[in-house]
Amino acid sequence: MFKFKQTNDTINNINHFFDVIDQALIVFKEGTKNYLYNHTEQFNTNLESMSALENEADNLRHKIESNIYSLTSLARVRGDIIRLIENMDDIVDILESSLFQFEIERPYVPAELYADFVRLTELSTMAVENLIPAAKSYFKNPENLNEKIHRVYFYEKETDKQAQNLKRRVFHDFNTLKLSEKFHLRYFALHIENLSDAAEKAADQLLIMSIKRGI
Repeated sequence: MFKFKQTNDTINNINHFFDVIDQALIVFKEGTKNYLYNHTEQFNTNLESMSALENEADNLRHKIESNIYSLTSLARVRGDIIRLIENMDDIVDILESSLFQFEIERPYVPAELYADFVRLTELSTMAVENLIPAAKSYFKNPENLNEKIHRVYFYEKETDKQAQNLKRRVFHDFNTLKLSEKFHLRYFALHIENLSDAAEKAADQLLIMSIKRGI
């Protein structure tokens, strides 16, 4: 059902949409590091790039959804694909919102926690980085789907562990911080952690889609 020209054009748009998400992940990782290490100019560039990528992802999502509704060849899987696209678009929204929250609220992060936040960001983005090829596999190489989904779940769990360790350090080891500052750090850790949760949700949707296709 994925071999007709019009359908393939739509699949190409979906792949482009996934590539935009991948670019947004790179910008998010760079932006988090630039904020932590006070690279203000680079951080502002990251914000501009993220805003442009979020707009591009939204435009692609609308185009993809419109095309899918017009393709009778995808009628049987239309709802599942649209749910997947919406789940993936949620990830871009989290990336943009989280990065801009750094700029808006400007949390104070002790230098001793820089590595912890960088590690949390790396693990959470890895969940999405493995989700993207899994989603692409559904359309092109479905036999590879389950292995890639397994990696999404792995990194989601590792993100949870790192988030717990970071929060524990904040509340147990930094007695000089005000309670409000500790809450603020927990809040930003949760923002980053939510990214892997969104990846897990999209992976669940992919798993349902693969079962329906008999993969």
